[in-house]
Amino acid sequence: MAPVITSIILAFLMQGLIAQLIARNVPQWMAVSIAFLIFVGSFFVILFVVLPLAWNQMTNLFNELPRMLLQWQQLLLVLTERYPDIFSEAQIQEWMKLARAELGQLGQLLVSFSIANLLNVFGLLIYLVLVPILVFFFLKDKQILLLWLKSFLPAERPMLSKIWQEMNEQVANYVRGKAIEILIVGSVSYLSFVALGLNYAALLGLLVGLSVVIPYIGAAVVTLPVLLIGYFQWGWGADFLTLFIVYSVIQALDGNVLVPLLFSEAVNLHPVAIILAVLVFGGFWGLWGCFLQFL
Repeated sequence: MAPVITSIILAFLMQGLIAQLIARNVPQWMAVSIAFLIFVGSFFVILFVVLPLAWNQMTNLFNELPRMLLQWQQLLLVLTERYPDIFSEAQIQEWMKLARAELGQLGQLLVSFSIANLLNVFGLLIYLVLVPILVFFFLKDKQILLLWLKSFLPAERPMLSKIWQEMNEQVANYVRGKAIEILIVGSVSYLSFVALGLNYAALLGLLVGLSVVIPYIGAAVVTLPVLLIGYFQWGWGADFLTLFIVYSVIQALDGNVLVPLLFSEAVNLHPVAIILAVLVFGGFWGLWGCFLQFL
């Protein structure tokens, strides 16, 4: 069901554009065609430009990890000189030994992941063909499909119809809002990292953009690699401080400006409830569970 669920979500993303075009007296068939062409163009740009660039930078980052690990070891050894009663050189060596072991397991995991992907190339190709086709028919035959689904329901359904109308609007607005947030945060982060000269800007921009899918936890997790790469590239200094300030401003604007604008009608949930929703629905349905947790 993964291609179907993915296609439904992507169709929701494009439905808002179709409604805007129809409101401007564009014929429905033309509105659907324009929306689908935009979707296909964006789909293949992400597939053949963004993802390969991010994967290439991730490979380069993995090759640089041993050097970064050595630099980190030298930093930790300073602690033994300043605080000999708390940290010993033997402790530092043991920590680095564990880090190297984890790094080796990560390398094996990446190799096995690549081999598994090669074995599933045929399935991936089917997925890439199937999703655009499903999106096209979900957009083109929306009313026909809805009428077909309604045929399985009772003829008198006032409460169900009311719930459907409310949920349809809420789901569509949330999915489109979350996609816009990912695009804006990821693009601004990428451009900011490029302007600062930060290495692996595309990979980090992609991670920062996707981190908004998981509130609180995503931003906290992505902050660590951003700052670590900045430190290993520049060390403590003006460049690192600038990166920290710029990244903090992006996160602040996202949480205090962009999210209220995009989700002004969203339910105001306590942070504990949001974290529990991430853990529960993410455990059930992975990324899509985190994406649709508030619906």
